[in-house]
Amino acid sequence: MIFSPQSKVWIYQSNRRFTDQETTEIQHILDRFVEQWTAHGTQLKAKAEIFHNYFIVLTVDQEIASATGCSIDSSVRIIKDIESKYGLDLFDRFNMAYKIEDDVHVASKEDFETLIGIKKIGLETVVFNNLVQNLEEFEQKWEVQLQHSWHKNIFAEQLNS
Repeated sequence: MIFSPQSKVWIYQSNRRFTDQETTEIQHILDRFVEQWTAHGTQLKAKAEIFHNYFIVLTVDQEIASATGCSIDSSVRIIKDIESKYGLDLFDRFNMAYKIEDDVHVASKEDFETLIGIKKIGLETVVFNNLVQNLEEFEQKWEVQLQHSWHKNIFAEQLNS
């Protein structure tokens, strides 16, 4: 299935890595959800994917039908159900995800700040910009070096010391 570059994207980042079994089970739950995901009775052209065993990414091609308040609420409910069933935190926006040698790590904002301070994370470190809004941004600006991300502004003091 081909999706428009302007398809709406929602990213939910876990506070911990999913086990392989959890990834399989969560993907199955998400697949069942998107098969029946509708907006005002119209089937949404949607997909749900898991990346790096940390991220759930929901995509809706709004050229076909737009996600509405009720349909967005239903997606949040399924994410909360997954969160509860697997003991995850998928809504903490203060957890920072980054890559070191292709391994994804998640740290609290405070720990991330410390890692910058001790030079374990720098301007070239790849971070995840979960604020991307559409598929085009997701594909081009989701995984970016810290120096090209909003993270640079938040942690400017630590990066310059």
